[in-house]
Amino acid sequence: MISDVGGPGRIPDRPPGTRLVASIDVEWSKNYRIKNGNQAFCYSVVWLAVPLDGEPLVVTSGLPFWATSVYLDREDERPDLVQAAASDIGAAADAADLVVGHQLCSDLAVLAANAGTAAPAALAAARQAWRDRRHAAVRDQRILDTRFDAGAVLSHTSRRLVDVCGELGLDVTQPELARKSMTALNRDWLHNADTEARERITVLNLRHSLSTAYVALRATGTLTWQTPLNVNTMLADRLAGRVGWLQHPTFRALTHRGRE
Repeated sequence: MISDVGGPGRIPDRPPGTRLVASIDVEWSKNYRIKNGNQAFCYSVVWLAVPLDGEPLVVTSGLPFWATSVYLDREDERPDLVQAAASDIGAAADAADLVVGHQLCSDLAVLAANAGTAAPAALAAARQAWRDRRHAAVRDQRILDTRFDAGAVLSHTSRRLVDVCGELGLDVTQPELARKSMTALNRDWLHNADTEARERITVLNLRHSLSTAYVALRATGTLTWQTPLNVNTMLADRLAGRVGWLQHPTFRALTHRGRE
């Protein structure tokens, strides 16, 4: 677990005059051949406090953020992972002004399926809130799914997160999957204790959460930027010294400091 707010279910202190945003992303292995065969193995929630200013805030670098990231050490820890994710999702629903995800419906469904008959109430509440969000205008939604709700700021047809970010000028280059798939990296961690494999997915997962938050804030007219924003630089600055992969030459080459 990596957390700078105290762990699952905890939230950052909201600075006065800000809107609190929580962005959630879950990574899961896919097996569509059997019912409920998809298995969650890590998740992250990223929190941003955005100043309330009436007009869209124009940024040239990343906003401060907080994060909690949880990853399985063993397959039998999955119930604990689901409970931790439910705690964060429940905290987000209670404390955040806006809760976002990219295809959040699928992430919530996998967590609920993994929980079986013991699914935490926070997951059911979040899934209902996701369905109810369609009755409100995007600006008024408390739940926003960037795969389905960001169309007003997009002109291209693809709704893959990496393509959406590219269209909006977010640099989300992801070197983690250059040599191996996410499934293979996860296997390397669980079976061979390959720490770098786990850290690669952790960074990938955090990048998903952070970039999704920026897409959602653009879609709601809260935030904009005039030059490409480098999400890898944001991650490197915030998590320096806590995730070894961020110091790897391959990753550093993607950040502003590495390019300098």
